[in-house]
Amino acid sequence: MTDTVIQKSIYLNATKEQVWAYLTDPDKLAIWFHVPKKPLSDGEEYEMFGAESGNKLMWGKVLTATPHDYLEYTFTIAPMGDAISTVKWTLEEVAGGTHLSLEHSGLPQGAEAFGLTLALDKGWDDHMGRMRASLHEEE
Repeated sequence: MTDTVIQKSIYLNATKEQVWAYLTDPDKLAIWFHVPKKPLSDGEEYEMFGAESGNKLMWGKVLTATPHDYLEYTFTIAPMGDAISTVKWTLEEVAGGTHLSLEHSGLPQGAEAFGLTLALDKGWDDHMGRMRASLHEEE
């Protein structure tokens, strides 16, 4: 059985610096994703909370934070039990903006876990769409 990996990419009419802020700054993360209590920084543990509910939704550790280029962190949510997955963001400058790529790997395997994979796949689509909408409003 091969690993389940979710891969997404979008083009954004924004600089790498602007996109990086959306990936690491609590105020920007609150717009499109969940809210950490502090910026995501290299080697630091993090927890993210629902913007409306205030409930702890996800947690992990930032493995690598190379400003404006690459962010990698472990990712756990309650439905995953003790499983730890990894989220990798890559930012690439392109003419007119930034190409942002996501790879979410290490997801639980098997037919019983497929519902979670579907939910995460849709969730990343929704979250990245909100990021795009917000960044493009800033123009």
